[in-house]
Amino acid sequence: MPNIKSAKKRVKVTEAKTLQNKMFKTGLKTSVKKYKAALAEGNKELASKTYVDAVKKIDKAVSKGILHKNNASRKKSQFTIMLNNMK
Repeated sequence: MPNIKSAKKRVKVTEAKTLQNKMFKTGLKTSVKKYKAALAEGNKELASKTYVDAVKKIDKAVSKGILHKNNASRKKSQFTIMLNNMK
C-alpha cells in the first residue's frame, strides 16, 4: 500500500478506470454476441440492427484505446461480410 498521497490517488484512479474498462469490454462482448445470435437465428432485420450497435461499440473501443484499430477494422469487415452473406 502506498504511503505518498499522489500514489494513493493513482491507486484509486486506476481501480476506477479498470472498472470502467471492464464494463465497456463486457458491453462490447454482449453486443457482438447479440449480433452473432441474430445471424444464427436468420433474422435479417434484427441482425442489421445489432450490426449497427456492434460496429458503434467497436469504434468507441478504438477511440478509448481498448481495441487496436486494425483489430477493430478486421472485426467490422468480418461482420459486414457475415451480414451480406445472409440469405
